[in-house]
Amino acid sequence: MADRRSILPVIVFAQFCCTSLWFAGNGVMNDLLLSFDLKAQALGHLTSAVQFGFISGTLSFAFLTISDRFSPSKVFLVCALFGAFFNLGILLESNDLITLIIFRFLTGFSLAGIYPVGMKIAADYFDKGLGRSLGYLVGALVIGTAFPHLLKEISGSIRLEWRSVIIFTSLLAGLGGLLILSLVPDGPYRTKRHKPDLSLAYKVFRNSDFRSAAFGYFGHMWELYAFWAFVPVILTYFKTIHAEAEFSISLISFLIIGLGGLACMIGGYISESFGTKNTAGSALFLSGLCCLISPLVFIMNSQILLIAFLIFWGLVVVADSPLFSTLVAQNTPPESRGTALTIVNCVGFSITIVSIQLLNLLSTQLNPVFLYIILALGPILGLISLFRKT
Repeated sequence: MADRRSILPVIVFAQFCCTSLWFAGNGVMNDLLLSFDLKAQALGHLTSAVQFGFISGTLSFAFLTISDRFSPSKVFLVCALFGAFFNLGILLESNDLITLIIFRFLTGFSLAGIYPVGMKIAADYFDKGLGRSLGYLVGALVIGTAFPHLLKEISGSIRLEWRSVIIFTSLLAGLGGLLILSLVPDGPYRTKRHKPDLSLAYKVFRNSDFRSAAFGYFGHMWELYAFWAFVPVILTYFKTIHAEAEFSISLISFLIIGLGGLACMIGGYISESFGTKNTAGSALFLSGLCCLISPLVFIMNSQILLIAFLIFWGLVVVADSPLFSTLVAQNTPPESRGTALTIVNCVGFSITIVSIQLLNLLSTQLNPVFLYIILALGPILGLISLFRKT
């Protein structure tokens, strides 16, 4: 059994391993389109399928109060194994768009027992310094989300098929689940709920401070996953109109998304000096500003400026994520914390489907350089909610 000092690194690494399932399909999207003869719009559908699966899973887990009633470590393992299995399903040669959507949906459903449950496990161990701990945890999610893009780059350089990316991410997920079960027992701050409370998902919103944090998070989520999903689209468009541009879309996509993991970790430390709410609000403001000025950067004929801008945006767009989760956890009783984190994740990821599908629709009608302006709506409303006086 690991001691307290080694608990957080184990949770962080396991979270990284399991959340690599999230964008496994996006990392090999071009190969999926070619292998299964799909249209370009499949990007939005397959990305939204994972989100919708996650939403369905978190809604089910929240109403049944799964992570507050059962051992979070066991829930994590079971969901990691199911996620790994469903991820492998996209390798079937008989797949079409419908079956691929189903497999991505089921993978997303499994992730409902990984991401919020991982945060619940951390909250059960770290009462003090929770913001810093969740910063590492969400950082692991971000790097795990970006990891398939790096795997795609590596597999291409050593001439491996795209299927190797899918197999490797499934193996990682299985490993992460086993590590949690074997090395992370139930935490000392865990309070077990003995029976389901179907109304708990509503009760937590009665707290005004909880609502402020939750609605700030919802504004953040309107922007986050849509930005991540369409980063390769912007990079591809830039290379199309600038034949002289020389960069790897997979590698740059990994850097843009993955470096956000460092921002989550650093943000946790910054919040200890400037306050969790203020730090989250600052990151949300900067990412919203990036939405508004993005067309100016995209139309300039400079790949260095474009990549630097997208990397900065990738840092600030996710830096507030663990801070909002910290605010949610701090404004929830310990016996309800798992359910509160889960239901907030559920609503937040529901919002991502709307923004992803909206960008998916607009991408066929607008010049791609103008796509991201609409995402500014989320940060604007999120900031209003976060700092509104009650």
